[in-house]
Amino acid sequence: MPSKKSPNPIDIHVGSRVRLRRMMLGMSQEKLGESLGITFQQIQKYEKGTNRIGASRLQHIATVLKVPVSFFFEDAPGTPEEAEGFGETQPTSYVVDFLSSSEGLSLNKAFVRIEDPKVRRRIVDLVRSLGGDD
Repeated sequence: MPSKKSPNPIDIHVGSRVRLRRMMLGMSQEKLGESLGITFQQIQKYEKGTNRIGASRLQHIATVLKVPVSFFFEDAPGTPEEAEGFGETQPTSYVVDFLSSSEGLSLNKAFVRIEDPKVRRRIVDLVRSLGGDD
């Protein structure tokens, strides 16, 4: 019996974007699964990229998570450079990884509630200084 092939990088990316958006909304895998009529285990497989998400299912997920389908493909591997906006060649998976962590998600949610742009700027400066970024 042949060994199972590894997940496609696009499927992994789309799954990570599903996870990111679900976490940004504070939605559990169970709740997303209920909304789609599938189990949370299936959501786990989608988020890891081990199971590919079909087009109609992806459209349904986008509706439930209140984003356009294109959200799931932003910064996907193999995106032409001219479509990347600023021509960055490094993948931005660190952003997804950060926002998928509980600390990153909490920090992001708290930060966006700060309305004063001067206060936001000072917080960015503080974090930079703590991180050693001059």
